[in-house]
Parts: sequence; C-alpha cells; structure tokens
Amino acid sequence: MASTQLTPPGTRSWTGVCTLAAATFGVVTTEMLPVGLLTSLARALHVSDGTAGLALTLPGLVAAVAAPLLPVAVRRADRRTVLCALLLLLAAANLVTALAPAFPVLLAARLLVGVCIGGVWAVAAGLGVRLVPGPEGGRATAVVFSGIAVASVLGVPAGTFLGAVTGWRWAFTAMAGVAVLVAAGLAVVLPPLPAEGAVRLGTFPRLLRVSPLRWRLGAVALLVTGHFAAYTYVRPVLQRTPGTGPGLVSVLLLGYGLAGVAGNFAGGALAARDPRRALRLVSAVLGAVVLLLVPAAGSTAVSGTLLLVWGLAYGGVSVSAQRALSAAAPESLCRVPGRISARRPVHAIARRRSGNAAGGAPSGGVRARRWAPGRGGDTGPEAPEAVSALFAGVFNAAIALGAFLGGRLSDGPGLTAVLVTGAVLALLAAAVETRGAAT
Repeated sequence: MASTQLTPPGTRSWTGVCTLAAATFGVVTTEMLPVGLLTSLARALHVSDGTAGLALTLPGLVAAVAAPLLPVAVRRADRRTVLCALLLLLAAANLVTALAPAFPVLLAARLLVGVCIGGVWAVAAGLGVRLVPGPEGGRATAVVFSGIAVASVLGVPAGTFLGAVTGWRWAFTAMAGVAVLVAAGLAVVLPPLPAEGAVRLGTFPRLLRVSPLRWRLGAVALLVTGHFAAYTYVRPVLQRTPGTGPGLVSVLLLGYGLAGVAGNFAGGALAARDPRRALRLVSAVLGAVVLLLVPAAGSTAVSGTLLLVWGLAYGGVSVSAQRALSAAAPESLCRVPGRISARRPVHAIARRRSGNAAGGAPSGGVRARRWAPGRGGDTGPEAPEAVSALFAGVFNAAIALGAFLGGRLSDGPGLTAVLVTGAVLALLAAAVETRGAAT
C-alpha cells in the first residue's frame, strides 16, 4: 500500500515540536514539584511529610485515569484547542495551589493538575509525526518526550531552588506563569490539528493482549514505582547526613538535574540501538544506586556522588521506556480489526519502510499513513495515541503508587525502608524486562 503523509509538508514545524516539549515539561514539573518542596509545604500546612506526599499521589492517580479517558472524551476535537485548554487549566490549578490556605484546598487543585497531566501526555505524544511527517517523525516524537525527562531531572530541582529562596508558594506561582506562556505559544505556533480518528475504550484491552507489551509495561510500572517511592523523600534522605542543610540539598538536586539531562541523551542514544537493553540498564543502575544510599548516610560526598549517578540513570527512563513500548506495539493493531500479532513490531516496520527508494539505510523514522474511514472499528490512526495514553496511564499510576508507598514507609519503618523498597522494585523491573525479552 502506498503511504501518504498525514499532513502537508508545509506544516512541518520543529518550533511546534519544541513547544509541545515545553507543554510536557510544564505538566510534569508541576506534577513532581512537591518532591523538592515537601518539608516546607508540610510545615506551612501543618501536616506530616507522609500526608504531604498526597500532593504527588493524587495527581498521579487522576492522570492515570485521565490519560486513557480524555482522548476518548474529546474524540474529534482539534488537538491544538485541547492542549491550549489543558495548559490554561494547569495555570489556574497552580495559582490555586500557591494561594491554598489549607491542605484540602491544595489537594483539590492538585486533582485538576492530574487531569492536565494525563491529557497532555496522551494527546501531545502522537503529534510529533504530524508536525514533522516522514523519516524524521520518530525524532520529533523523541523531542516531545524529552520534555518529560528534562522536567524530571531539571525542572523539579530548579523549582526546589526557587522555593528554597523565595518560599514554596512562589514556586507554584512561577509554574502558573510558565503554563500561561506555553498555552500562548501553542496557540500561536501550532497549526490546526484535527483528530485523525476517535479513540475508543476497546482499543486498550486489545493492546494489553500483546505479551511483549504487557511485560514491558510491567517493567515500567515497577521501575517508576520504585524510583518515586525513594525520590519523593530524597530531601529528608539527604538531610539526615550531618551538615547537609536546605541550601546544600538544593544544590545537590540541581546537580542531579544536570546529570539527568546528560542521561537523557545517553539513554536516548542507547535506546535507539537497543531499547530493551537500555531499559534493563537504567533499571539495574537506578536500583543499585538507591540501595547504596543506605550505607552512605554518614557521608555528604558519597551521597552526593550517588545522587548524580541516580540522576544519570533516571534521565534515560522516559526515552528508553517510550522506545521499548513502541518497539513492542504491533502494527497489526493499526491495520486489522480484532487481530493482534507481535511478530512484526512497529520498529521493524519502521526500519523497512524508512529506507530510501534505492535501498538505502533505514532512517529509523516511522512513516505515517492515512487510513480509510469506516474500516477497522477502533483501530487505525488513533492507535498510536492509544499506545501513548496507555503508557502515560501506567507511568502516572506508578508515580502515585510510589509516592503513596514511600509516604507510608516514611511515616512507619523510616527512610531506610523507603530506600530499600525503591531499590528492590527497580531491580525487579530489570528482571521483568529480561524475562519479557525472552517472550
């Protein structure tokens, strides 16, 4: 079948792709900002650190539900309009958070944040190939996802630093301003983006019948749960070391962020060659480093060094997980209604299709197709958005579970149990991915 571009060549816009990355950066930074502000936020609102962790748990749970449901709800609405509305809602939620007089008010605002997170993840992830169609579509998608990685490893430390200098309320106020600016950028830069197909609920259980995809989602769930069980309480973990005050912790977290940016590019390069190996490697390194933080409690230098390696490893999580899931997703879901086969994963099809007409080397990009309306039921052009929504749902559910688990352990057995649990879950993720690679 001859392939055609989803959008005309004139709509290609790397500026638009970067603006989408800014949108993912904004929602994920907002989601995880309580990590670096946990202690000051808890004291100001008169709750324990464990209870304050609900500010991270609640948005994750809501995002896990919103990610698959919002594409279903908006159906054929223009994706540019949907994204702008979500960013403006994010700005309002951040402003309410900054002004919250009590913890329940803050949680209500964080619920709205969860809706924005799930929606932006699910919608934005599939737009890279529409803005930059053809062989470079895969690279555009990676840039969109890079906003998630950069937020995880740079946005939160920067927000933590701002909070330490000016107070936690001003950190959320700043994120409200960022969200407004990004919404304006999306409205100006993006072309109209009508929906290519209406996502239906039936697509998700069909995806989950694919064995490699199930194993990989399980590995992602374990890894992200373990990371956030430990990382949510990284500030009190660091502050238990003698002589490590709030200012030094902020500097260490900035170092973590810089290491993570490097890890994002290193992990992306490895994932481009072997996404399964990349996912196993970052899981194993992250688990080992978190475990080593237990005996390193007495040394600021050793704890700081381990934190840098932790950032390096986590920087590669989003890009390696995204590529691994894309590799496991069967093209047959997008072509034949009711039939799923994992024998020809998307990355293999992409390699075959993206070579030049003279038989040149494949470029690694995924060429988009226009699908005939009325065929395939809940399959067709909406399938990539469904895969992205499923990934976002699992990732955010794991964030919520990790934060909740870390909170219960922090208020109970203590910080050592938090670190050990996080490390074990990350190491289990490496084992699950290894097992899944054999299927």
